[in-house]
Amino acid sequence: MLILKVMALYLNTQTDLDHAIAALVAADPRLAEIAQVAGTPALRRREPGFTGLAAIVCGQQLSTHAAAAIWKRVSDAFNPLHHDLIRTARPTRLARLGLSTAKIKTLKALARELAAGRLDLDTLGQQDADLAHAMLTAMHGIGPWTADIYLLFCLGHGDAWPSGDLAVQEAMRIGLNLEARPTPKQAALLAERWRPWRGAAAHLWWAYYHAVKRREGILSDDKMRTQSRKPQRNPSSVLTASSPAQALVNAAAKPRTTKPANRKK
Repeated sequence: MLILKVMALYLNTQTDLDHAIAALVAADPRLAEIAQVAGTPALRRREPGFTGLAAIVCGQQLSTHAAAAIWKRVSDAFNPLHHDLIRTARPTRLARLGLSTAKIKTLKALARELAAGRLDLDTLGQQDADLAHAMLTAMHGIGPWTADIYLLFCLGHGDAWPSGDLAVQEAMRIGLNLEARPTPKQAALLAERWRPWRGAAAHLWWAYYHAVKRREGILSDDKMRTQSRKPQRNPSSVLTASSPAQALVNAAAKPRTTKPANRKK
């Protein structure tokens, strides 16, 4: 297993990612077939700092096309983009650019924290992935998916794990032959084996998702917009529903309890 107490590792180059994938496959033989289907995942990086995080916030729960259109309007209106410009901008002006009220509040809250020196986005990558995740999600409007995508793509944190990403979850369901798509908690439990390269594992699962579904990964919506046919695979080469992976998923699931229905008086 790859669970090691080490300093933060980074995915700064394609070579870094290639080496991390090789280490993952060596440590977890189940990923050999995944890597064969996925091919070589391409390293994804975005601009760090407020600009990178603001772009991710702008794209929350939107299609790729809609997110790109709104981000272009924002970046054109504030060029170069700086948190002080967003902090002092009128909400009505930001709304005219296509930003929702919730996203305006999130961006302004981030801008205030940065202006006050209470948040340093550039040094978060030096922290343990789970600690950095907790620091980001403590900010108003920053959810788990946004935090993990920022750590992974903007800072290159090698152990950032987007357990709430639906493309990753769906890829794991297919690749590990699970009975159902794992919940974020279940996906996090399954990924423990891939430390300290969970970020590289995410790249691998996105590439696998793209290969088997023929569509781009990184989904953050609550529901997948389309459902493709499950590919035909050799049953002897995959895990069964009673596999250790499925056992982990079952163990992570909370037992259901039946509560008496509340009756109106």
